[in-house]
Amino acid sequence: MLAFQHCAIGSALTLMLCVSPAWAGEETVTELAMPQTVDYTSFASEREAVMWRQQELKDIESLVRQLRFDLVNNQDLEAAAPRLTELQERASAQRLLPAFIAGTHGGGSDARASIWEEWDKFAGGFEDLEDKIANLIDVAEQENPRNTARALSEVGNSCKSCHRAYRYD
Repeated sequence: MLAFQHCAIGSALTLMLCVSPAWAGEETVTELAMPQTVDYTSFASEREAVMWRQQELKDIESLVRQLRFDLVNNQDLEAAAPRLTELQERASAQRLLPAFIAGTHGGGSDARASIWEEWDKFAGGFEDLEDKIANLIDVAEQENPRNTARALSEVGNSCKSCHRAYRYD
């Protein structure tokens, strides 16, 4: 009986440690939360975050172009597979949004202030992009060139819709 009580107490303590803070009435921060200062990111400065995000987004754009060549022009899923994986990893909201520190527009940034005014909508654009990339991967694996080209265009359209709304050209 004593062993059962110790086990029950241990289980209860473990459960308490694992319970979500939201269940306890505390507010939680999601990975899509707007970083308010550089202190809440892995960047040393706001300028570093701006430069990093600009380069990352250019690299992602280049990756999409390479995928068009692999998947549409050459219809070569084997060559595209590592790039698809890289695109999925690099274009995630969780990876990119921390570089959009509140107020890091102007002064060398192409970002519009509306990013931070419409944060949920902006972050939702990255979630849409993630969905479009996941769909592209699924469609590409079916090896139907026409559907793959359509899915790749949807990825590009997701990027463009965000750029139109939130980036100065």
